[in-house]
Amino acid sequence: MTLSKKMIPYLLICGISYYLLPLFGKDTGTFMLILLILLPLITLITSSIYGLKNGLNLLFPILIGAVFLPGIFIYYNSSAMIYVPGYAFISLVGMLLGKAFTRTQPS
Repeated sequence: MTLSKKMIPYLLICGISYYLLPLFGKDTGTFMLILLILLPLITLITSSIYGLKNGLNLLFPILIGAVFLPGIFIYYNSSAMIYVPGYAFISLVGMLLGKAFTRTQPS
């Protein structure tokens, strides 16, 4: 399990989302919408596409959680730490969904 160049675009998409979307948060309700709906949806879709194209790599969900971690200290507070394993789990589910839809080539 090593960081491959194939992961970087997907990590960048999630990272950009994690750091730009909270800039649009004006109040607690908006931040909750971002944290509970938008960011998990982006993570799920991005991870599904990664799993579809590259299969299962257990390092990817760990890196998704690591990419989100600094955003906690920038935009939120320590109570948002629970989202790190949550987003990692959502990423794992997305990769498994993507891998499930991968077509196998007949030999």
